[in-house]
Amino acid sequence: QVQLVESGGGLVQSGGSLRLSCTASGRRFSIYSMGWYRQAPGEQRELVARIGSGGGTDYTESVKGRFTLSRDNAKNAVYLQMNSLKPEDTAVYYCNLRAWVGGSWNDYWGQGTQVTVSS
Repeated sequence: QVQLVESGGGLVQSGGSLRLSCTASGRRFSIYSMGWYRQAPGEQRELVARIGSGGGTDYTESVKGRFTLSRDNAKNAVYLQMNSLKPEDTAVYYCNLRAWVGGSWNDYWGQGTQVTVSS
C-alpha cells in the first residue's frame, strides 16, 4: 500500500527551529494531498498544515507565519519548516497522505515523530 517515513523531530528550546520530513513510497495516486497533523497528550489530533496536488496550502491559525510546508513531487515528499517554536507546539507530529480512491478519501499515516519545545 503506502508507507510514510518521517524524520526530524526532537527537543528544542522555545524560539528555536526544527524541520520535519516525510517521504511516501508504495502506491501512487493522481489526486492526493500531504501534510502534518499533531497530537498533544490528552488532546485530539489536529491538522497543522496540508498541501494539495496543485500546491495550495492550508495552515492551522496558530502556526501561520511560523511554519512553512513545502512539497517535492519528484521525491513524493513534504517538509515542514517550523520556526519560532513555542512550548504549546509540543506534540507527536504525524505525516498524512490523503488520496482520492474509488470515490472516497483515504487517509494514510506515518508512525509519528515527537517534537518537544522547552520553555
